[in-house]
Amino acid sequence: MIDTFDDKRHGRVLWRGDGVACCLRFAVLVVGLVLAGCAARPGPEVLNPVPTSLPGAKMVTVYVATTAEREIPDSNVFASGRARSLNYAEFKISIPPRHQPGNIEWPIGDPDPAVSFATVQQSILDKQTFDRRVTSGASSSSRAKVGVFVHGFNTNFQEAVYRLAQMAADADVDGVPILFAWPSAAKAAGYVADKEAVTYSRDRLAELLTTLSRKTSVERISLIGHSMGAWLTVEALRQLRLARNDAVINRLNVILAAPDIDVDVFRSQMEVIGPLSPPMTVLVSRDDIALRISAKIAGERPRLGILDVDDPRVQEAALKANLQIVDISSLKASDGFNHDRFVGLATLHSRLAQTEAGGAGHDMRRAGAFIFNTVGTTLSAPFSFIGGAIADE
Repeated sequence: MIDTFDDKRHGRVLWRGDGVACCLRFAVLVVGLVLAGCAARPGPEVLNPVPTSLPGAKMVTVYVATTAEREIPDSNVFASGRARSLNYAEFKISIPPRHQPGNIEWPIGDPDPAVSFATVQQSILDKQTFDRRVTSGASSSSRAKVGVFVHGFNTNFQEAVYRLAQMAADADVDGVPILFAWPSAAKAAGYVADKEAVTYSRDRLAELLTTLSRKTSVERISLIGHSMGAWLTVEALRQLRLARNDAVINRLNVILAAPDIDVDVFRSQMEVIGPLSPPMTVLVSRDDIALRISAKIAGERPRLGILDVDDPRVQEAALKANLQIVDISSLKASDGFNHDRFVGLATLHSRLAQTEAGGAGHDMRRAGAFIFNTVGTTLSAPFSFIGGAIADE
């Protein structure tokens, strides 16, 4: 399965040239990533509820299941400590009236619902309460769907909560957003620590998916893994398949965004998982700087998230493995590393849904290698249309 993905040409293309010049380019990229990681980042205080909310503001409720330990007992403060079992929480987030799609308006000083994202309510949940509220939310949803988001490398808890709130607000879909948060070290130098943290978390993600799949009120589960979170996502699928939990996997719509996965490792994982229906969607960008750095750290091992969809071998491999590989390089990135383009798909959801409703998206679930065209919100010929992958249409 997907034998053509292991061609070393994909690794060499990422880094043209040898010797000093190549080392200098890599050094510049690493320094840039470290400097970006040193910029001021939101602390746990941004999740403290504001005393007053803004009447009429858009509200998003985010449910959380996390393998992170509570930093303070009886609080929703999470960092890099690892919990023995899942912890649960709920956050109601206010979206500012002048919110720009794709962005998170972080508060400067105290959160102000008029101009920034703000938490208006948060709750500590036990498993029973979490299950009950998710079930209630899915029951009141016209589509009876939930979306599980697994964040990526170098992401702290509050960043993950607000990112999911932003995507849910921009997509404006009727469903239940759930964050699966793992205990990231939340620093550029913490790559190895983060890789161990996602390995630690894979059984718990499988546990969450199993719980959700057993709810009669939930018809479909969208599972979105970003970056290193994509590796965690695929590992959880592998665990489920090995445990013969096929019924769980059959309820999933899986999207890997900028997956930081060694191509050979992914091939091995998919040999266990097998083809999915609908096809697993893999969102890639050939100019993803973060994944280039990851490939370099891994000894020039090619990463799944920078595959070249123009390569006939990639197209053939996608068809054989029943994968939908989509190049989203046309979408705008906001992180300086071309690693977060996937968030823009939520913004385009309404246009994608309209196009699908008009009949243009009849083959949107077809496997293959595609290029996303933001002008027409289609996949460029000879490719098919991808309708609302992030928003689970």
